Amino acid sequence: MRRSSWSFSTMTTRREARGERREETAPSLGHDISSEKTANPSGLTPAIDPLASSLSPLALSVALPVVRKLGLVEYGPTLHAMQRFTAERTTGTCDELWLLEHPPVFTYGVAGRAEHLPPQDCGIPIVKVDRGGQVTFHGPGQLIAYALIDLRRRNIGVRDLVRLLEQAVLDLLKESGIRAERRDGAPGVYVEGAKIAALGLRIRGGCSYHGLSLNVDVELGPFNAIDPCGYPDLPVTRTRDLGLVDSIDDLGERLVGKITRLLGATETRK
Repeated sequence: MRRSSWSFSTMTTRREARGERREETAPSLGHDISSEKTANPSGLTPAIDPLASSLSPLALSVALPVVRKLGLVEYGPTLHAMQRFTAERTTGTCDELWLLEHPPVFTYGVAGRAEHLPPQDCGIPIVKVDRGGQVTFHGPGQLIAYALIDLRRRNIGVRDLVRLLEQAVLDLLKESGIRAERRDGAPGVYVEGAKIAALGLRIRGGCSYHGLSLNVDVELGPFNAIDPCGYPDLPVTRTRDLGLVDSIDDLGERLVGKITRLLGATETRK
């Protein structure tokens, strides 16, 4: 198990150079924010579309998801926004895809094991959340796509959605000349054995939230302090190191196109 002496100061320097700053402190180790009730952050949770109620279930099942570009947002308020959106959505609520980045944070799922986590004094918040999977790292330069999808309405299962999100990343990398692959029993996308994209979902009432993260030009140092996704010594990589120089915004646009196309193809097969 890797436990490096990497410190948060390197990330702080990089983020300050980009003109970014944190606005609040995320919960610390052991604080399960999935059970915490907080006020809805202004401008973060999109309102339920009032026009959606006029659409038929069939129309909604084939409708393209609403895409929200949220920029750099804190993890805790974003999680609460996803939970609230999912709890309040109805059969007339449009599906949504949220594109964003997070300030540095380690998160681990409901089955997360302590031996995979970083040291408590690592200088980065460590947050237990309500998704599946083990520990991972999020930070600026990592493209995150949260998928708020009504699976029952689209007549797809959880495994279908996982494979769909993986396929979207595979297709995105393939068109840039990067050969990537899946691994049986280890959700995500890998390039020559190194993980480049991680997945984690939560299903509530037949609807998903959380989603995928793709390493673009994120700092990789923090991954040395954990067992990524529960695998000791699992290498990680990023698109920048593979010769893909597209910006995170451009990759986000292309990724959304892949996801929506695959959602449409899934519905057609049904």
